[in-house]
Amino acid sequence: MRTRKRVVVITGASSGVGRACAERFAARGCAVVLAARRGAALEEVARRCRRRGRADALVVVTDVTDAAAVEELARRAVAAYGRIDVWVNCAAVAAFGSLHSVPPEVFRRVLDTDVMGCVHGARAALRVMREQGTGTLVNVSSAVGAAPVPLNSAYVVAKSAVRALGGALRQELRLDGCRDVHVCTVLPASMDTPFFARAANYSGRAVRPLAPVYSPERAARRIVRLTRAPRREAWVGPAAGALAWLSAALPGTTERLLARQMDRHHLSRTEGAADSTGNAFRSSPPAARHGGWHGRRRTASRRLAAVCCAAVLYRVARAALRPGKPGAAR
Repeated sequence: MRTRKRVVVITGASSGVGRACAERFAARGCAVVLAARRGAALEEVARRCRRRGRADALVVVTDVTDAAAVEELARRAVAAYGRIDVWVNCAAVAAFGSLHSVPPEVFRRVLDTDVMGCVHGARAALRVMREQGTGTLVNVSSAVGAAPVPLNSAYVVAKSAVRALGGALRQELRLDGCRDVHVCTVLPASMDTPFFARAANYSGRAVRPLAPVYSPERAARRIVRLTRAPRREAWVGPAAGALAWLSAALPGTTERLLARQMDRHHLSRTEGAADSTGNAFRSSPPAARHGGWHGRRRTASRRLAAVCCAAVLYRVARAALRPGKPGAAR
């Protein structure tokens, strides 16, 4: 599917990966329908989309936990543009802390937003796409959906469910003969977004992203590519795929490793934090793509280091194989 002039609905479009997706789709000439809880933040994103891509942008304030509101989002998209070609379920919240420290109502809110938000979005999007006969639904899960971590159990449960939802929906579409309607699941590693600063927190410790951290633009590029060449699942960042492989191959070892990393690096040992519901029940400013964790710079540094290592290894290998040198091929 070519992306130009397509109609793309994005939930969670006011910040982070959702915002990066909106700007990237707009830059490719797509009409974008932007959904989140804060109208002012969405209007800012819409202005950027119009300036950057000269694309049309429609703002629809939406709480994805409300099924009727999500259906209205789909209705307005179709009323404005006549179709929905791509739907990206990107809205998500989290709650850090042990199972016993996170209040039940906060735990449920994470599930309502992250799981039921995707369910409501899938129902609305696939209804339209089945009628059209074409379309791509993209559900944003997480690397923790394949490799669970401690002290963030509500989010882990939710993202595992989102991954499973994708598999179930693909099978339903196949049984119904909908060969041109696709469901893709994206599993990012840690993203440089405001997500960590805004999450509910009952751990008593400040939250930091678990390294390595990747830029939201990287996730947006992956999602745009999926709409051109759909795949069942796609990882964002080599660390995400490696972690999933390790979890499948050595589950016990991976659990011990992640427990240690979570305790030592994901939650600060020096900076405390008061209990907070974060953005679980209400959105919080500012609207931004990045969270100040320098994901783009770190990604560039890792790539530079990899290139330098490859260059050194290449020179060493050439020297070893040069005629007359010890170890040269004969």
